Formats: sequence, structure tokens, C-alpha cells
Amino acid sequence: MNTKLRNRILIVAGIILVAVLGSVFVNIGMEWFNSLRVPTQWIPNELIPIVWSVIYLTFAIILWRMESEGLIDKKLYVLIIINGILNVLWCLIFFTLNQTLGGLIFIIFNLIFAYVLVSEIFKKKYVYGLIVSIYPIWVSVATALNLALWILN
Repeated sequence: MNTKLRNRILIVAGIILVAVLGSVFVNIGMEWFNSLRVPTQWIPNELIPIVWSVIYLTFAIILWRMESEGLIDKKLYVLIIINGILNVLWCLIFFTLNQTLGGLIFIIFNLIFAYVLVSEIFKKKYVYGLIVSIYPIWVSVATALNLALWILN
């Protein structure tokens, strides 16, 4: 198997792993989450997994293409891994451990690294950066909601 194909497969497998682990941690904490007071302006719970699925699928496609075009360097790999780890840790801390403040701290780091990741993608290929911009925008929304939950609970 050539290196580019192996790397593309590893990228997609990593995205699937992040999605599955995040989903497991979220599902563990759903009873607690549903007991929280939420702001009057709240995103429908049904929308959240749909948006995350779109984000994961978008990243799988864009990173697959970037790897096949030779656009992913070591720095970008590191940023991808950091974002995946922070995403999973936020799900664990917020949902499984029921920590709104701890979740807020981790999602702020996740937000910072999401913007750094997307800015690096913009540098490599502008149109790819535009496409994956949904990620830091959505993490911004999630950060605001996490903050609201911390304040209200």
C-alpha cells in the first residue's frame, strides 16, 4: 500500500474514532444533560448530531483530497490530532463527567485550535478552508452554549 493511500485511510479512521468516542461519551451523559436548565434560545437537540455528522464527513472528504494532493504536512497532522483529542476530551469532561466548567475550559482550547487548524487549511487551499469553516463556527456556538449552561447551572 502506498504512503498516500495509507495516510488517507488513517485520516478517515481517526475521524471515525473521534466521532464514535465522542458519541459514546455524549450518550453516557444525556440523562444529566437533559436535566440541565437551558437558555430560552437553544438549538434543537436533534440538530446537534446532524451538524457534527456533516462536520466529520466534510473533514473526511477534504482531508482525503488534501492528502491525495500532497497538501498535508507534519504541522497540519499535529493540528488535526490535537483537535480530535480536544473534541473527545470535551465530550468526556462535559457529558460523561458532568462538568460544565471543565467542559468550558476544554471547549475554549478546542475553539482556539479549531481556528488554527482551519487557518492552516486556508493557507494550503483557500476553497478547502472555506468548506471546513463550519467547524470553528459550530465550536463557537457550542462554546457559547457551554458557557450558558455553566452560568445557568
